[in-house]
Formats: sequence, C-alpha cells, structure tokens
Amino acid sequence: MTEPRFQAEPTYTHGQAARCAILYCNLGTPDTPTTPAVRRYLAEFLSDPRVVEIPRLLWMVILHGIILRFRPAKSAAKYASIWTEAGSPLRVWTEKQALLLQGWLAQRGHPVLVRHAMRYGQTSIAQQLDALKAEGVTRVLVLPAYPQFSATTTASVFDAVYAWAARTRLIPELRFVNHYHDDAAYIEALVKHIRRQWQTHGRGDKLVMSFHGVPQRSLLLGDPYHCECHKTARLLAERLGLARDAYMVTFQSRLGRAKWLEPYTEPSLIELARAGTARVDVVCPGFTSDCLETLEEIAMEAKAAFLSAGGKEFHYIPCLNDQPEWIDAMCTLSIRHTQGWPTQAADDSAVREPSRERARALGAKR
Repeated sequence: MTEPRFQAEPTYTHGQAARCAILYCNLGTPDTPTTPAVRRYLAEFLSDPRVVEIPRLLWMVILHGIILRFRPAKSAAKYASIWTEAGSPLRVWTEKQALLLQGWLAQRGHPVLVRHAMRYGQTSIAQQLDALKAEGVTRVLVLPAYPQFSATTTASVFDAVYAWAARTRLIPELRFVNHYHDDAAYIEALVKHIRRQWQTHGRGDKLVMSFHGVPQRSLLLGDPYHCECHKTARLLAERLGLARDAYMVTFQSRLGRAKWLEPYTEPSLIELARAGTARVDVVCPGFTSDCLETLEEIAMEAKAAFLSAGGKEFHYIPCLNDQPEWIDAMCTLSIRHTQGWPTQAADDSAVREPSRERARALGAKR
C-alpha cells in the first residue's frame, strides 16, 4: 500500500478567525554533549545538500565512512566544554529570544504567537508548523536567526518549510525574512552592545569581526553572503566611528580542505599578535545566539592561539542573546514583515503573560 501524499490535518472550522504566528528558526544543536547525540546531529546537518555541495554519492561515502566515525567524539568534548545546567547555550538563547519577542510584540499591540524551531535536531521546523496549525494559525512569518543570507543557512530553513508544505493540504499563508544584515535596528543593537562592553572592559587595539565561513565556491556561484557580511561590518564600523585600520573582517569554522572565504579568523589573530597587536576585541555579528562556534571556537581556541602567538589581551564580546536592543530590533523587524496581517487584538494578556514568566524563569537558570 502506498503512503498517503498528505499528512493528517488538524480539525478545521470553516470561517475560523485568522491567527498569525512567527516561527523563529536557528541552526540546531545536539540534545546532549555525548558522542551518540552529536553523531545523530552531524548526520542530519552534514547530509543537507545545501550545506555540502559536492556530488552526493561521493559525499555520503566520506560522511558515513570517515567523518561520522571520528568527528563526533571530538565534537562532543567541545560541546561539553560550553554546556550549561540549562542545556545547550544555543537552545537556551533561542528559546528565550522567542519568548521575549512574543512578549515585546504583545506590549506593542501585536499579540501573535512566537515559536522557535531548529533546522537540525529538536524541535524541528515541521514539528512546530504542525503545532501552529493545531493551534489554528493561518499565517506564518518565518524569521531565520541569520542576519546575512546564505544558501547554506537561510535557504536551507526555507527548504524545510517548503518540504513541510509539500505534504500539507491546507497550507498557511507564508512569508519569509530573507535577511536583515543592514537593518538599522539590528546594526544599532550591535553598536550599543559593543559600546557597553567597551565601557566595562576598555577598548582593544583592533576589533575583529568574525563571521561564519562558507566555501569560496558559494561566492562564485552567486551567494550574497560574503557581500552582506562586509556590509554589516562597514555599517557597524561607521556607527562605532572606527577608522578602516581599526577593525578587520574574518571568517571562521572551516570544514574540509576546499578554499573557504578569507581571511580566516584564527590565522589572522596569530598574525596580529606576531605583528605586535597587544589587545584584540572579537565580535561575531553573524551569530545572534552564543553557541559552540562562538564560545568554544572563538572565546577558547582563538583566544589561546592569539595569546600563544604573543598577544597580551583577548576580549570576546558575547552575541546579542537577550539584549533589550536586539529583542526590540526583532520586534520591529517582525512588525514590518507582518504588515497587512491581522496581528492586533484588544486583549493580549493570554499571549503576553506566559512569555514574561517563562523568560524570567529562563533568565534565572542562566
């Protein structure tokens, strides 16, 4: 017997009121910092053809024959070094951002539902879309946690939404936020956050803006990510009043032997130290939540490399996480992209209050 094309639908009442939601999507994380959990996560992540664009059969042999045999144990140790009592930092921050966004939207007169989902791992995009449909949602804004568009990240989120829609009979009205790399509120949130860090810890000789890397081939194929990273950096430097020699843009997190976007972050930091730069401040504007790539790769590994090469001080500037300016920027972005939808209601207490209480509880566990 063949499988039915469409999945079972929740009960639908003709004429039911339109209800809006925002689905805030981040990359994902293993459930636990253990080898089996990391292996499951990496198998899903690295099997995505958006992430690794080499011939499928060849890559599957490499992935399952080599990478998934050796890399999970090493990666699990790295995850364990940044894991918290509340769990994965990326999961904790993403959940808190979604809850705060729902509360802030309600305070501004837009009591829409906000849910978070992970592209890889739990809770999946499909699971959250199913849950939203069950709650009567008829319009969904998909908001990726990635300010700069890349086929490896943003487009992959959209793929997951499209795949869900392909097996859904009654599809909600969908909108997508492609990017917000040059959004004024996002840039201003970064500016205020960095200035606060400088007021507290002083200012370094050089500000290094480290973005997640992608293969150089992505740029040659038309991916706008490289350009959007540089525009974010330029706008941020202008608002901070930085001269061109006071900051630099680098790219981190290489995978494999292919050429990736340059300059690479850790080698650049080593060069700065050897050239006599005593103190660097490092910020990761492309990450909205602290995670393995920021807490372990930058705040631990890159720091050790810089100091070992002769640097004196290394200051990592945390991601925006739950900074008020960032939640306000998300709120402004969401309102802009839901214009024309019925997002306003007279009584928003049912949406707002649980978000406030849950966000306070998450804050207490940090």
